[in-house]
Order: sequence, then C-alpha cells, then structure tokens
Amino acid sequence: MDIQPITYSQSATADRPWLASVHGLDTPVTITLDTTLFTQGTHYAPPSPAQPHNVMHSGIPLGRITATGLYGPWDRDSTDGRATFTGVLLADVPFAPGSPRAGAALLWHGVIAAAHIPGGLDVSTITASTAQIHFI
Repeated sequence: MDIQPITYSQSATADRPWLASVHGLDTPVTITLDTTLFTQGTHYAPPSPAQPHNVMHSGIPLGRITATGLYGPWDRDSTDGRATFTGVLLADVPFAPGSPRAGAALLWHGVIAAAHIPGGLDVSTITASTAQIHFI
C-alpha cells in the first residue's frame, strides 16, 4: 500500500469577452445567487469528469429578487424584482449540483460589450436599472 500524499493544481483563465474595460473591477458587490432560477446549458455547464461542479458563466445579466434579496437571471417580464437590471455576473461561479445558493460577485459599474454577453443582450429592452453600466 502506498499512502504518500499527492499534490496537484489546476488553473483556469477567465474568459470575459464581454468585459470592455477594467473600470469598475475594483468595486464588485458580493451577492448570493438563487441557482434554482438558472438553466443548465444556458446559464451554467453541468459537472464533467474533469470538473465535479456546475459552473455558472460570467457575464450573465442579473436582477435582484425583492422578497429574498437573492439574485437570478435578469428577466424584463419578471414580477419578482428581476425586471430591474442590476449588473452582470463578474466571474464564473462553481457550485455543487443540487445546491440552491451560490456566492458570487456582481459587476454593477463598468463598461460592457453587450454583443458579447452570453446569450446576447439587447440593451434597448432594459427599462429599469440600478447599475451604472456603459454599454458599447
């Protein structure tokens, strides 16, 4: 039997083509996501042999749920508070399958290339916003 410890490391490079400037990266807000509102394949990648967690994609437009204070995907037709655009998910978020919550960072102030937001974002449809985002 061999009981020697084995050490390994992984690294990942942030892929944020939607980020048009470093302006605002020093002021993100810590938030909690309601993971039950996000869709696998659209908002996050499921676990794989190389990655044991779900991974939420950065750049997802977010809205705040009034009743809980949690955040979910921005939805202009929502009646739970998410119709107000609050910003975008700043970084990828790994979370355990079945977990209803995940900690994250909200980019609420900065410059974003709307055409590169995952799934796209038509900024003309944003009618209410608490974010200070400049879209290019």
